[in-house]
Amino acid sequence: MILFLIAYLAGALTILSPCILPVLPFVFARAEQPFVRSGLPLLAGMALTFAGVATLAAVGGGWAVQANQAGRWIALLVMAVLGLTLIFPALADRLTRPLVALGSRLTERASREQAEGRSSIWPSFLLGVATGLLWAPCAGPILGLILTGAALQGASVGTTVLLAAYAAGAATSLALALLVGGRVFQTMKRSLGVGEWVRKGLGVLVLIGVVAIALGLDTGLLTRLSAGGVNRFEQGLLSQAGVGQPRAQPRAPVEALPIEMAMPPLTGATGWLNSPPITTESLKGKVVLFDFWTYSCINCVRTLPYVRAWADKYRDQGLVVIGVHTPEFAFEKSQANVRDAIRRFGVTYPVALDNEFGVWRAFQNQYWPAHYFIDAAGNVRYHHFGEGDYDHSERVIQQLLREAGHTDVPTDLVDIMGQGAEAPPGATAAGVRSPETYLGYARAANMVSPRPVLRDAVQTYEGGRLTLNQWSLSGDWTVRGEHADLARAGGTVTYRFRGRDLHLVMGLADPAKPVRFRIRIDGRAPGPDAGVDVNAAGEGVVDSQRLYQLVRQARSMGERTFEIEFLDPGVQAFAFTFG
Repeated sequence: MILFLIAYLAGALTILSPCILPVLPFVFARAEQPFVRSGLPLLAGMALTFAGVATLAAVGGGWAVQANQAGRWIALLVMAVLGLTLIFPALADRLTRPLVALGSRLTERASREQAEGRSSIWPSFLLGVATGLLWAPCAGPILGLILTGAALQGASVGTTVLLAAYAAGAATSLALALLVGGRVFQTMKRSLGVGEWVRKGLGVLVLIGVVAIALGLDTGLLTRLSAGGVNRFEQGLLSQAGVGQPRAQPRAPVEALPIEMAMPPLTGATGWLNSPPITTESLKGKVVLFDFWTYSCINCVRTLPYVRAWADKYRDQGLVVIGVHTPEFAFEKSQANVRDAIRRFGVTYPVALDNEFGVWRAFQNQYWPAHYFIDAAGNVRYHHFGEGDYDHSERVIQQLLREAGHTDVPTDLVDIMGQGAEAPPGATAAGVRSPETYLGYARAANMVSPRPVLRDAVQTYEGGRLTLNQWSLSGDWTVRGEHADLARAGGTVTYRFRGRDLHLVMGLADPAKPVRFRIRIDGRAPGPDAGVDVNAAGEGVVDSQRLYQLVRQARSMGERTFEIEFLDPGVQAFAFTFG
């Protein structure tokens, strides 16, 4: 329930964000009309269209995004015609005579019905539908959370209700603005007699809104302007509610672990590595550890030394370890890529490929990494999200093995020190590391650029002055939903970060063409601060789609500026992570 309330409040706060500015002229263009017959249907059309497009995005993925873009251009055309009609009615009549005639009939019908006390709501509703198509890409962290959850958990009634709550909140605040603004608007007309100028002014504002949206300013510059205020407030609400991040779980003593649920079926797996398909029936009578992970997730990678050690140490006592590889990026769905990853990480236990999130949903899981501990009776007795607390997790394994009747269970704990990317995170000077940061426009944040991002098309970017946790592109890049693609050699990515380690998930547009790169830290070669995937001079090669450790500082440091320059085209940069 708290998330529904937050979604509604976040929608209401949208009116405080510059992201909503492009649609306001379309809303206030109806200010003179009766609210119930005109303003309310317009807002309803906006909200329903917004929720519908967002639901398609959650359910359909990339094809819905393309449909949304097509809808935006159609809506832009409609709104541009509306704006020109308001400014140059005679010109609009000549250029769009059939449309004007149809509009005149609708207007006459609306006026006649209004005079008879039965005004039609459909013209305003259709205008709201068009406006909703323009508004749909405008969203903050709350909507991002809703869509991400829908993608991971699958379409559900809950997802639809959350989207409806967000849209209803925005419609509520716009309705209040329309009611107040409408009175102000009418007072201006009565006192100043400027109806014609107001009408033309509305037309100009409509055209300005169309231009802003067509240039990407609604989701580029305006979104960045709002990120410092409303988005921070939304993120604060999420943090206070504990949404979007693992919560600390109160834990029972290992001698009194509760039954959380029965072990779900594994039928959702799309394939298996290191083993033939495994069923829940074949696991009855055995203690099982399920490890949900994905191979480019640094948090998952840092838990692997412990999971491998537990699998080796307790195999003879009856422990079965199963990795559930649930991908975050599209390239992680490749069986060949996953096979190469488990070879590099030395994973020898069975790995279920969960490309469709079937096993993930069966466990009602929400996080990478996540560990579920199953007793011999087939019940989930304990779970742990995220890194850390390894000693307690191992004590749980020992207890469940003893409950299963094993008498030779060791009582000592593994002593692990991971190497390279598997090493535990280091302490920073201020105790805070930079957050995971995505470079694709679907989840990008804190990008600095004089020009707004041009989606799915090549554009020349220029870097800018960065503060902590900001990043920039330089050179010719195509920014896509998941990643940024370098079109020509010489492009760079720069990040102002805090942390001991810096990793970058990268891949290749053409797997047969490796990409050379060179990194700098504060303008110099890394030397002893080089990560495992570069040498002391900062040189390295992207040869596959995976996580690359580029910086491993010899000691804890404060803020540093990282830069990576690519000497060949064709790299795909997905996300930064830190340790």
